[in-house]
Parts: sequence; structure tokens; C-alpha cells
Amino acid sequence: MIRPATFRRTGAAVHGYDSSMKIMRGVVWLATGMVWAANDPFVGKWRVDPSKSQLMDVMKVERAGGNKYIVDVGLGPEAVEVDGPAAPRAGGATLTVTAEGPNAWKIVQKKDGRIQVIANWKLSQDGNTLNDEFSLVGQDGSTSTVNYVFQKKGAESGFVGRWESASAKVDPGIELEIQPYGSGGLYFSSPGLGLALKVNFNGKDSPSAGQDAPHASTFSGRRVNQHGLELTDKAQTIQVELSTDLKTLAMSVSYPREDKPRNVLVFARE
Repeated sequence: MIRPATFRRTGAAVHGYDSSMKIMRGVVWLATGMVWAANDPFVGKWRVDPSKSQLMDVMKVERAGGNKYIVDVGLGPEAVEVDGPAAPRAGGATLTVTAEGPNAWKIVQKKDGRIQVIANWKLSQDGNTLNDEFSLVGQDGSTSTVNYVFQKKGAESGFVGRWESASAKVDPGIELEIQPYGSGGLYFSSPGLGLALKVNFNGKDSPSAGQDAPHASTFSGRRVNQHGLELTDKAQTIQVELSTDLKTLAMSVSYPREDKPRNVLVFARE
């Protein structure tokens, strides 16, 4: 399933990093979008620092009768059928789930006939551990893979239950590029995260998040202060914060009904 972080997953707690976003009041903004874009401190190329980043994940699987299940990986409940027809997803994508044995599922997301995501789920013999080999597939066929190890919380059998993981390692090759967009907006691009997001900061929904974006198709954005951004859609909130020396950028992802970020990625300026 798409990780609201890896981003799933875009998804956000970081070791040694205070992820609280402190709102600074009384900030004097630059007069025009053109001037702001030329001096925007977020613009540039960034590379992830795995030693300061953390991916945490929670997902829930419920039975819905027969081979049907309700799966929630943080973006809201979705109905799937094992060995059934492809299920529609937001943004025009489809999802198929195939049983590859009594304790193994293969989950594939496609859009316009092209594979975007492959997730291989395997249960341990005692049913208490789930290994998820989660891969994002770029338009050029390249893959970025994260291996999650989930522990079951509860007494349900098989894949059904609540699963929690803090085991995933961040791919050190992940890069993020931020460019000016429109009048005072920003364009976030990261093939390794499946992220292609154009955001205005006028309180209105921004255009499509891009062909491979794993989340909802529109975001609204606001500048919290000179070094902080908040991007929001129906499924999640992404907060972006720059260090005072403008050399480090932290991106955290929070979800409704959760009191703290699940995933945090920390980037160094290239």
C-alpha cells in the first residue's frame, strides 16, 4: 500500500530533532511574489540524511467478508479483494492484491497501465510479524525500496489487526528539489518519494500533485513563518521547516486522529 511517508510515508519524530513548529508572529514578508521567489530560502536541491530521519508506520487491516478486507495505511480506509478485480484509488490509480501463498500478499498500484507501487507482504510463522518490501517505481522504471518490519498489536489472526513499525531505513539516495512556482508558490519534486507537488500559498487548493504522487491530488499551503511551511490535504499535513542557517530542511507528515507526526525526513542542502 502507499505509505503515507515514505513518503508513506510521506509518512512523519526524528532522532535529536525538535519537530515542533513554532509560529513566529509579526514576520515582515517581502512585497511581491517575484521578489519572494528570487529570495525564497526553501528553493534548492536537498539530499536526505538517513541518520537524522525516521520512518514510523501504522496500518490496520479488517475483514469485510470472504476475500474482502478494509485496509487503512493512514490515508483512510480502502476496500480491497484478494485475488479480485482491481480496486479504484484516488487520482485514477487502481490497486490489486494477489495471494502468493497462505502468508504472502503482493500489492500493486497502477495508473494508466504503468506500475507505480509494488508491496510484498509476508507473515512470520507465528503471525505476529509482517515484513513489507515496499517499492516506488519511477516513470523511467527505476525503483526506490524501503523494507518495513511490523509487529502485530492484538490477537487477530493472519493479516487482520493493527500493525506498527519503526524499523524502516531511509534510502540515502533520496533527493528533493524545490523550485519557484507561480507568484510566490513552490514546486516540490522527489522521484524517490513519489512526490511532484505544486503549491500556492494563497489558502486555495493547488493543482494536481503529479502523476506519481501517492496522496490526494490537491493541497492547500500556508507560510507559517519565514522558515516554516504547512501543506494540507484531506488525508495528511506536511510541515516543512528550515534551520536558522538555511542548511537543513526537515519535512514531517502527520495524519488525522494522531497526536504526533509519524514520519520525519531531514535533508541537507546540496
